[in-house]
Order: sequence, then C-alpha cells, then structure tokens
Amino acid sequence: MSLESLNFETQAVRTQTDKTQFLEHSTPMYLTSGFVFEDAEEMRAAFAEEKERNLYSRFSNPNTTEFVDKICKLEGAEEGYAFATGMAAVFSTFAALLDAGDHIVSARSVFGSTHTLFTKYFPKWNIETSYFRVDEVDKVESLIQSNTKIIYAESPTNPGVDVLDLELLGAIAKKHNLLLIIDNCFATPYLQNPIKFGADLVIHSATKLIDGQGRVLGGVTVGKKELIREIYLFSRNTGPSLSPFNAWVLSKSLETLAVRVDRHCENALKLAEFLESHPKINWVKYPFLKSHPQYEVAKKQMKMGGNVVAFEVKGGVQGGKTFFNSVQMCSLSANLGDTRTIITHPASTTHSKLADEDKLVVGITDGMVRCSVGLEHIDDIILDLEQALEKI
Repeated sequence: MSLESLNFETQAVRTQTDKTQFLEHSTPMYLTSGFVFEDAEEMRAAFAEEKERNLYSRFSNPNTTEFVDKICKLEGAEEGYAFATGMAAVFSTFAALLDAGDHIVSARSVFGSTHTLFTKYFPKWNIETSYFRVDEVDKVESLIQSNTKIIYAESPTNPGVDVLDLELLGAIAKKHNLLLIIDNCFATPYLQNPIKFGADLVIHSATKLIDGQGRVLGGVTVGKKELIREIYLFSRNTGPSLSPFNAWVLSKSLETLAVRVDRHCENALKLAEFLESHPKINWVKYPFLKSHPQYEVAKKQMKMGGNVVAFEVKGGVQGGKTFFNSVQMCSLSANLGDTRTIITHPASTTHSKLADEDKLVVGITDGMVRCSVGLEHIDDIILDLEQALEKI
C-alpha cells in the first residue's frame, strides 16, 4: 500500500527517512553541521544542484527533511521549508516573495509580531499593508491595488479565535491572480487544510500544538513547489534554518498530534460551554460554540474547534488582575498549545505593542483572556478557573 493512500494518523507516524545500516526503528538524530563527499565531482555536482543530497545543515538535514515531508503530506502540499521559529517562517516567506513597492492585503487580526512586521519594518522597503476586519471579508476586493501581491490571514485568529472563510479568500485570490497565504497555527494540519480551499502557502508556528509540550521552537512553510523554491533560496542565504535536534523533536511530536488535539478540542469545548454560562464572564468565543459569529464557516472548514478559548471577565483591568492572580493550577505564560493549560492576557503581553484603538478593532479588551486548554482532566481545569472567577 502507498503511504499517500493511508489516513492522517498513519502518515504522521510512518513518514520517515530511510533507515541507516543499523536498521533503527526510530529515526536517529543527525547532529552534524556538514556532510562529506565521495570525491570532487560529487561535491561540485551537489553544489550545482545537479545531484540532490545534504550539503550543510543550514540548507538541509535528514531530520528537517523528515519533519517537512510529514507536514507536506498532512497539509497536501508539494514542498516546504522549516525554520527556527514561527516568526522566522512568516518573515522569510514574505521577504522571499515580495519586492520593494509591493502591497499586502491582510486580515487585521494577526499576531502582534506579524503586525509589527507589516507596520514597522516592511514600510522601510516600501512594502505597504491594507487591513480588513474579519467580519468584513466582503471588502477585501476593494483593498486590492495594482501592486497587490499577497492576501494574508490567520484562521482561527490569535488571540480572538475569529474564523475567516478560506474558500472565499481563495476565490478572491484566484480571481485577481494573487497569492493566498494562511497561518494555520491554531488549527494544525489535523483540523484544517487551507490548500484545499485555495491557499498557495500555509505557515505554522510548530512551537505550538505541533510540538505540543512547550519544549522547542520551530516554524514551517509549505505549499506550491515554485514558491517554496524562492523561500528556500532566500533562507539558504539568510540562515533562519531549523536545528536538527528541534526538527527531530517536532517530527516525533507529529506522531501523536491527532490523539493530542482530539483531547485538546474535547476539553476546550467543555470549558467554553462552562464559561458561557458563568455570571462573571461577559462573552466567550470558541469556533465550535454555536454562539460564535463564524460557527457555520468553522464547521465547514475545520474538523474540530481547536484548543484556544477567548473570553472576557467582568470588572475590567482590576477584574482581570484578580483573575490572573487567583489561578492555582493553570499556568500564566505567553505560549500556547502545551499539554498544560495556559492563560494569557493579550492586551499586556502578546499584543501589547498594538495601539489601543487597534486592540479594540480586533476585540482585545482589558479584560480579555486567551486560554490555551491543555490535557489535564477537564474537571480540574474548570475547578481552577471557577475558583479564580469567584474571587472577582
């Protein structure tokens, strides 16, 4: 049977590099900076790209290759490239494909560091960005200019877990001959495959659910072969490559992605339902809650709702401080996608660089909490948040 014909879980487990002479069952770590050649001609042919092989771990490594191959299979992509972090993947992807004078159309609800790229650094190179609200996708076409090259979005978004209609964005990009790039970090390849809906490239911060245990950093971009070629050449020369050790960890993590995310999603939905009925909560957003504004879109393009729940506690800034200072089991951290439940205050941490008016536009209020629901027993997660809410 061919690996491509097998199910997601099987491909995640069984995609491996070729065995060495030792016939190991689990892929070894290739902790080497360089690789040797049989003779001068092989070395010349390798650097001339007449022969495909590993040259130097800044370019490629068996561990990074295995990790990328798995993501490509799980996302339905042609090729990919792995990076040291998720933000390295975001920056390198844009930097490789954009020229001075190009224009980006982006959803306004993006990660804080991505927003900083768009508003502080890209303008240095005469690359401008126009934003659309997640509830105004119908206005995307009105923002397209003669120099527009890319439509970009996260779905679900960070931190507000809004959902964008990927099929609609794909149709717009195709109509105007633009590239559609989707950050699929919150969904993972297990819950959503943007390429099926028209995306040309998909980006992940592998640091999150793909690792799933808060251990290593990593990022990856996958998609069309000709686009990945440009990203590879840029990255080969600028050096944001993923370390072989982190690639080995992330590839092993993918073997358990499906079973972990199943439990994450089960816990997150139960927590969202609990919070929705709590008197100390103003609102709750979770893609698979029927009250979510894009519930039908989420059901169309996602298998489950992911592990992130956004909600607002009553009492404003002081209510938020009391809540955060009262949790006992859950972690206060800026990370997400861990086995451990994490709560974050986006307004003062991950999105603190946004202007106050920009925070409000994307739904980040002083009392907003982003909860990355972990793998603890759901009763214990609810008990901890419940006792913290009682103190507000």
